[in-house]
Amino acid sequence: MAKKSQTRDVYDAVADPTRRELLRLLADVEELPLHQLTVHFQMGRTAVSKHLAILKEAGLVTDRKVGRETRYRLNPTPLKQIQDWVAFYSKFWSTNMLRLNQLLEEEEE
Repeated sequence: MAKKSQTRDVYDAVADPTRRELLRLLADVEELPLHQLTVHFQMGRTAVSKHLAILKEAGLVTDRKVGRETRYRLNPTPLKQIQDWVAFYSKFWSTNMLRLNQLLEEEEE
């Protein structure tokens, strides 16, 4: 089975606070229909739908039709890109803070 390529950058998708909140809401449940997601925001279904479409393009959300409603589910796999990026810089800062502490200790002596 061929892997479907992402059409939107994961970083771009999570840059918006509304989309991050949608991901958080979906992380707490197996899946939610649009109308249940919309009640958490001060915007209409169309606006929430547009945010979900962006998350879907980035591969962060999947959807399925159940009757007349669409249910959304979190796909956390693409978030690993962000985790790996943050881990690299976390290591960078830890190393630099260790060097700074060593310099300060040498200066105190």
